Amino acid sequence: METHASSFYSFQSYLRALAQTPARLARRALSVSSSYEELSQVRARSGSDMQRSLRWFDLVGLGIGGMVGAGVFVTTGKTSRLYAGPAIVISYAIAGLCALLSAFCYTEFAVHMPVAGGAFSYLRITFGEFAAFLTGANLIMEYVMSNAAVARGFTSYLGAAIGISTAKWRFTVPGLPKGFNEIDLLAVAVVLILTFIICYSTRESSVVNMILTALHILFIAFVILMGFWRGDWNNFTRPGNPHNPSGFFPYGPSGVFNGAAMVYVSYIGYDAVSTMAEEVRNPVKDIPIGVSGSVIIVTILYCLMAASMSKLLPYDMIDVEAPFSAAFSVRSDGWEWVSRVIGVGASFGILTSLLVAMLGQARYMCVIGRSSVVPAWFARVHSRTSTPVNASAFLGFFTAAIALFTDLNILLNLVSIGTLFVFYMVANAVIYRRYVVVGTTKPWPTLSFLCLLSLTSIIFTLLWHFVPPSKSKAFVLGACVVIATSILQIFHFMVPQARKPEFWGVPLMPWLPSMSIFLNIFLLGSLDGLSYVRFGFFSALAMLVYALYSVHASFDAEVDGSFCQKNGEIPKESAESEDPSHNV
Repeated sequence: METHASSFYSFQSYLRALAQTPARLARRALSVSSSYEELSQVRARSGSDMQRSLRWFDLVGLGIGGMVGAGVFVTTGKTSRLYAGPAIVISYAIAGLCALLSAFCYTEFAVHMPVAGGAFSYLRITFGEFAAFLTGANLIMEYVMSNAAVARGFTSYLGAAIGISTAKWRFTVPGLPKGFNEIDLLAVAVVLILTFIICYSTRESSVVNMILTALHILFIAFVILMGFWRGDWNNFTRPGNPHNPSGFFPYGPSGVFNGAAMVYVSYIGYDAVSTMAEEVRNPVKDIPIGVSGSVIIVTILYCLMAASMSKLLPYDMIDVEAPFSAAFSVRSDGWEWVSRVIGVGASFGILTSLLVAMLGQARYMCVIGRSSVVPAWFARVHSRTSTPVNASAFLGFFTAAIALFTDLNILLNLVSIGTLFVFYMVANAVIYRRYVVVGTTKPWPTLSFLCLLSLTSIIFTLLWHFVPPSKSKAFVLGACVVIATSILQIFHFMVPQARKPEFWGVPLMPWLPSMSIFLNIFLLGSLDGLSYVRFGFFSALAMLVYALYSVHASFDAEVDGSFCQKNGEIPKESAESEDPSHNV
């Protein structure tokens, strides 16, 4: 029998492995793990265990800190001015509902299998190794690039708060191409300090996040109170320019839904909380409260912020780039100082969202390392700190290097296609796992349902975004809704659930996850072409890495006995619930 990593023992052995790539892809790409294996054998590859030190209030704080960043201060103005008008309040409520549905799907997996891998682990036990690797690689890349952009954004907001130009924080290096020639040492310092904190202790990271999040919420409450105090209720229905559309819905229902797609970016971050599941004391109780509770609280805060801004100014007078700051900076009655306060609050929001995202990216990388598709060095958990130090340090330095000189200019689009794609995949996975047990039930009815539902949702989305308004468009959209509902109803009555969640499950199965699938596809349709180009590039790069390295490392791990199962072989479900972490 070959030894571990034998494919990479020498150049000749690697060439032999490459020649066997098709056979190894067929063996490993669709190979699934089990919950029991993820909770025991796979987790043991990290050496030391992560310390269970987090409670539900820590998860709520991490969820709020991860979601409420600086982006809300900008997306609110752009969406209200260009898409929804005062009805942006409803747009935030719809986006919050969409986020809550996805949060339910994450929660069912996280409670059943409290490991640090988040969506990577959920997809690995459902759709196999390749689907998990593809989504995990895209998530890691987007985390790193977004975190670098956020770190550079901190420099801009802090400079605005204290009245110092961003140009004074950065210096230009002649000879480097534009976009790569502005050196930002402050952004690097912020990333490295946060990297040290998350390497030192998860508990201390949570405390730092709680403090910064509390300060950020105080600033948000201040903004909300100032808006309601200084604003005018007539601004909810009366534009500044009488020639512009008036009323609470100046752009109609389509504007409200397009606005929901725009502001959904402000809800991204709760998914990182699921990666903390391995460090939660009581997963069954704490995870549902932490994940869902943070989404509900953030939805309320966003709706109040949107209402405050709509009361402060008519929608057609809102500054697209900095709505709250500009609303006070242009006043001549002594309220200019409020814009500086808003800049300070946004700076705290950047720090919290950056801290939570860096916690999440490290745990994703740690569990990907446990699966042997990247070097096992990333999976190591430090015996003293009980944190994934290697993954945290590597990604922290990588993020700092990008933030040093690269002007990514993606602060407004912190989420992108990769994150929404993962939400879509997790919603599919939670349905598939409820209705399919390999070796016991046939997968084709469930797979056919999921494909038909996705196809109908794609057709609806394309019609909504690209076909001009007309009676025929409304008829076809209505037909899509009727067809999707009929498919869902037939599946619900014809296909019984193969397993019931033991601790916590998504209610109204399969209706709520199906709504999540539709909404995520709809939101994917609102992204620009560059997002798809970037997703295609990263996906192609990930597939190349998988074919040249990951599938061979995974195959070697199976041969060495690191994996106890092969393609399609899943242990009995009764064994999966034997993890002691559930016995609380």
